[in-house]
Amino acid sequence: MAPSRSFFMCSSGTVRRLPKFHKKGTAMFDKILIANRGEIACRVIKTARKMGIKTVAIYSDADKNALHVEMADEAVHIGPPPANQSYIVIDKVMDAIKKSGAQAVHPGYGFLSENAKFAEALEAAGVAFIGPPKGAIEAMGDKITSKKIAQEADVSTVPGYMGLIEDADEAVKISNEIGYPVMIKASAGGGGKGMRIAWNDEECREGFQSSKNEAANSFGDDRIFIEKFVTQPRHIEIQVLCDAHGNGIYLNERECSIQRRNQKVVEEAPSPFLDEATRKAMGEQSVALAKAVGYTSAGTVEFIVDGDKNFYFLEMNTRLQVEHPVTELITGVDLVEQMIRVANGEPLNITQDDVQINGWAIENRLYAEDPYRNFLPSIGRLTRYRPPAEGELGDGIVRNDTGVYEGGEISMYYDPMIAKLCTWAPTREGAIEVMRNALDSFEVEGIGHNLPFVAAVMDHPKFISGDMTTAFIAEEYPDGFEGVSLAQDELRRVAAAAAAMNRVAEIRRARISGRLDNHERRVGEDWVVTLKGGVPGEDVPWPVKIEADQEGSNVKFEDGKTLRVEGNWTPGDSLAHMMVDGAPLVLKVDKATQGFRLRTRGADLRAHIRTPRQAELAALMPEKLPPDTSKMLLCPMPGLIVKVDVAEGDEVQEGQALCTVEAMKMENILRAERKGVVSKINAAAGDSLAVDDVIMEFE
Repeated sequence: MAPSRSFFMCSSGTVRRLPKFHKKGTAMFDKILIANRGEIACRVIKTARKMGIKTVAIYSDADKNALHVEMADEAVHIGPPPANQSYIVIDKVMDAIKKSGAQAVHPGYGFLSENAKFAEALEAAGVAFIGPPKGAIEAMGDKITSKKIAQEADVSTVPGYMGLIEDADEAVKISNEIGYPVMIKASAGGGGKGMRIAWNDEECREGFQSSKNEAANSFGDDRIFIEKFVTQPRHIEIQVLCDAHGNGIYLNERECSIQRRNQKVVEEAPSPFLDEATRKAMGEQSVALAKAVGYTSAGTVEFIVDGDKNFYFLEMNTRLQVEHPVTELITGVDLVEQMIRVANGEPLNITQDDVQINGWAIENRLYAEDPYRNFLPSIGRLTRYRPPAEGELGDGIVRNDTGVYEGGEISMYYDPMIAKLCTWAPTREGAIEVMRNALDSFEVEGIGHNLPFVAAVMDHPKFISGDMTTAFIAEEYPDGFEGVSLAQDELRRVAAAAAAMNRVAEIRRARISGRLDNHERRVGEDWVVTLKGGVPGEDVPWPVKIEADQEGSNVKFEDGKTLRVEGNWTPGDSLAHMMVDGAPLVLKVDKATQGFRLRTRGADLRAHIRTPRQAELAALMPEKLPPDTSKMLLCPMPGLIVKVDVAEGDEVQEGQALCTVEAMKMENILRAERKGVVSKINAAAGDSLAVDDVIMEFE
């Protein structure tokens, strides 16, 4: 039985209301300001609205029409699009607080959420910070300091160098002492920004400078530290919640091992790897660490866990985590509400014994990035944005935390995350299945996005078994993501659905053209379905015969197998919920010449449905070849040229850096794929380029 929207389930299956956290005599805030944007601002607004608290949004020029601005009770403009001119300028945020009269501020994640100076400024102004005390932020939000404190508290930590590193030469020396591979990390970092893995001296030098640049641009703090990169790790984190009265609890763990460029992509709670004893040890250690620095509010202690369940402290994030919804789904605790109540001086009314694990939850992060271009950022207008319906779905639940809307713009200035799609079910297998159907029902058009990739992960044997590490993407997709190849049985199901849908479309066309008399069927029964994209580089023809009735169609294949197809799809619908051979099949549908473009389970298929004679003639048509761009360096994403490393006439070697492109706060170094001579350079530092703009040409 799934928890409802208003109630949450105990592990025993009985329904309970969330405990009330009001401290007798304490008046709740009337108005809070959210010092953030996007989906997390919208998320905070939802809980504040539920609590009867008015909200204030802040926005840059790029966000004047953003969803969080529309949702809030009022909004204050704070400056130009770049975050270092708006969202992370403390004086501008403080001015917005003063103008609005907000009594408290929720920082979300990123931006100023772990900035002790911001917490100090709020304290001086008499405004409550919905987060930990500035001392805890300083102690644990800074990764170098937090490591030292953890070591002093006898917490197992990853070997590394915690001191400040002045330059690339020192970074190389330290890395050799630690032993490659090493992780170069921004001290004030988060969200994968300012992080690089180096396997040798050259990568260390390059990574050190890029990490410093990203850290300065994202956090205004370019301090860097280096630690040993642990191979075959699992990334597991503990959610803690503490009040100002000495109470602290842990709300179990989340596994975040599916990562790309140190950025989490898929999270789940609980972990399929931990046992109860390890969970308890990690949880108790996390709470002890939080109490050691006087921590209050929600926070997360992150660990690397090896194959023997040995765990090593990585860092403490002194804020609400992106992936907090999966914890909420399995515990029934609204973490944003608890943060607000703790900031209001109220004691926790939940004890450790109250925290249970109810079912399983999975989160997929939907990013504006093109998985077919090595996950490079994508920007533009969302010409179509239609998430699956939220709420109870059979035995499961669908939740979508988002900050965008159809017709809105994805900007180059901020993090590329569009939404967090979460599902819950009593079992892990059930949560995965609910997620598969939710992903197939999620319609996003106008930009590149990673929906096909996360759909592929949900079907990957390693993920299904729970046997994965943080190297999952690098190991399973070493050459990048090239799409999904469906199994023959699944292709047959898609072919049957396409044939049945084409019959409906043919009847519609016949009626419009007047070829049907008194609604009698004049549509042929014999068709050939050709699916392109199901098997790389190969067309898959399926000759079929369709026998239709009032409830659906029987699609008979050449080998004698018949599949029953039922559904209420009508021409023009962009989503088809079908039943094929007794099992559900969800298809995203676009009209194409002689058929459809169909997307399901991460696969992108071109379905041509032709008469046998049309199929015979189509097989004789020559294939159109793409233009030759092998002697050009094309911009792989919309972005800003940071620097050009070569000049016209230079001879370059394979792997040599050619230029650096910055997009969505990340620097990307473009390298030569082969030896050659630069004949022409079309872009310079400071130029803004679109996808496939020619940066330089070669002889």
